[in-house]
Amino acid sequence: MLAIRLTRQGAKKKPFYRVVVAEKEAKRDGRFIEIVGHYNPCREPIELKLDHERISYWMARGAQPTDTVRSLLRKSERQIAATPAPTLAATPAPTPAATPAATSETAAEG
Repeated sequence: MLAIRLTRQGAKKKPFYRVVVAEKEAKRDGRFIEIVGHYNPCREPIELKLDHERISYWMARGAQPTDTVRSLLRKSERQIAATPAPTLAATPAPTPAATPAATSETAAEG
């Protein structure tokens, strides 16, 4: 059975976690299948980056997130919902610049 869980990285008292897909029986920091994100609780605000597309892919194939990863997924979804979507500002259309060929023709005529 597959699990989506955290593996600990970083130095002593400065943890940094990877969110990975691994076999449930594998060691915490052992063998994994794929890295699907990372989580740094030591930063202010916390740094959380998850690949939701790959997580959905693995969950569709039976991977179960741990309780901690499930809460991080909810937190990440709330962050995405809270960020305003980038709006396309009305930018003026670029004006056609005079090309060297067009300027040489007008100069030849006059």
